[in-house]
Amino acid sequence: MQSIDPKVNFLTSATRIVSSAAVVLLALAGCSCLHPAADRGPCASGCGYEVVNIFPHDPAAFTQGLQYADGRLYESTGLEGSSSIRRVVLETGTVEQARPLDAKIFGEGLTLVGDKAIQLTWRNQEVYVYDKNTFDLLATWHNPVEGWGLTYDGTRLIASDGSSTLYFRSPTDFSETGRMEVRDNNGLVHRLNELEFIDGLIYANIWQTDRIAIIDPATGKVRGYLNLTGLLPAADRTPETDVLNGIAYDAAAKRLFVTGKKWPKLFEIRPVEAQ
Repeated sequence: MQSIDPKVNFLTSATRIVSSAAVVLLALAGCSCLHPAADRGPCASGCGYEVVNIFPHDPAAFTQGLQYADGRLYESTGLEGSSSIRRVVLETGTVEQARPLDAKIFGEGLTLVGDKAIQLTWRNQEVYVYDKNTFDLLATWHNPVEGWGLTYDGTRLIASDGSSTLYFRSPTDFSETGRMEVRDNNGLVHRLNELEFIDGLIYANIWQTDRIAIIDPATGKVRGYLNLTGLLPAADRTPETDVLNGIAYDAAAKRLFVTGKKWPKLFEIRPVEAQ
């Protein structure tokens, strides 16, 4: 019998839903902030969002990691007995290929490095390296801490463990090459979860919130926050719907995608800065 997982926290929609009209007004009041002026960070004054497109998403997928490449989404799903790595057709949400994990394994963050896909596990202390195209398992590495989020900056893997710490690791063997604490003006920022490296900055879901922190990888300083409150409408929520989690970026077309655990939709959004 599977025990209740403390990371599986089904929040009530009432605490997180705001008027969609207010969100739209916030979005329209600002300007695009994915590519700000060089002297200030994106969302330095806080960002709302504009929904650009909506795509289907598997409502049974407990999204832990998300990546966009070659016109497809690569997704890691969690929960013991339901964890997998999968490749998904963006436009339809169809799972094109999937590899289930052992029933005792809880899948976590995912990133791509060349022709390899690298997937964390939560408390199993294992990191799986797959062939990106076939999902054949190529290697298993050791992770001495909990696995939560994972991204790649072109040189280093960047991993989170649910704390305020980000770990820099080698993409060849997962050995630690450095670490840093993430802070904003109020102090340490805890519960860093899914990660994505976008235009030289780290975007991090803050677990159990509707916020994404935008982090300077050189200093650990939060440059701004993206507030996605109200993104998934109340009508699309069920008792199974869980928290916002999952960030992917199409660098060529400058498209930002987000979803959540057991969400029926995946959103392409445009951050807009508050005035």
